[in-house]
This record gives sequence, structure tokens and C-alpha cells, in this order.
Amino acid sequence: MATGTPATVALTKAAIAFTAHEYGHDAAEASARGGYGLEAAAAIGADPEQVFKTLLADVDGVGLVVGVVPVSGTLDLKALAAAAGGKKAAMAKPDVAERKTGYVVGGISPIGQRTPLPTFVDETAQLWDTVYVSGGRRGFDIELAPDDLLAATNGRYADIGRP
Repeated sequence: MATGTPATVALTKAAIAFTAHEYGHDAAEASARGGYGLEAAAAIGADPEQVFKTLLADVDGVGLVVGVVPVSGTLDLKALAAAAGGKKAAMAKPDVAERKTGYVVGGISPIGQRTPLPTFVDETAQLWDTVYVSGGRRGFDIELAPDDLLAATNGRYADIGRP
């Protein structure tokens, strides 16, 4: 194992198979490509629909939840709220996301977060044998089976992503 992060520690402890993918993070490249996730997809040679970003939102009546959607699209906040049992959702502020997860923006993993939160993975993840998510720092992604991602996060599939 090249990198030990809370995500890799959690996966190892749960005996969930994964493959680590390290790449040279470049802030200018991430900005030019339109985000950390698109930078990751290009760097590891993966389809942007197979690479997923981790976003936190505050859902009315529920609190903070995690939405995991392809980097090629966007998170539908109304759909995430409905999946979580609320009506409205708003993106969490970056400092709140960092404090609750223990990760920095651009490296927030849905796995091994400091505070376990309800997690919803876009249902398109099921179209792939494996998906990529942040491994817990910029420049580091983890590849694993979608059902293993659910197991590692105690999450569930939901129609929350939009092209």
C-alpha cells in the first residue's frame, strides 16, 4: 500500500478489495479541466462517468448527508433531499465539509469519514464493474466495486446525479 488514509484503513479493516491510484495533483490542471474529479479521470485514464465525486449537503430535517455522483455531471439537490427524507438541500460550506469528514476539499472520500453520515451513491455506479472515488487526499483515488462502496459507507443507491 503506497498511501495510508482513513479510507484505505477502513477498507482494509473491512476486508474490501480496492486498487489505489496515485497521480500528480496539479491545482492549475484541476482548474483548467473544471475540477478535481475531471483532473483525476484524465490522470488515471478513466471515463469521467466512472469517476465519482463526494459532495456534502445539508438536508432540511435530516442534517448533513453525502452525495456521490459522476464527475461528468452534477448533484441534483432536490433528488438528494428526497432520497434522504427531506424536501430541500443546500451544499455544505467547504469548511463544514472538511471538519465533518476529516478530509480536505478536492480529496474528500466517502469512505472513512470522521463523522459517519447518511450516504447516497448515484445509481449509475451500478453500470460499472468498478468505480473510482477519492482515496482521502488530492492526487489519490481508490477503485472498487460499486456494491463494496455501499458496504464501506453503509450507503444506498439513489437517482441523484444529472448530466
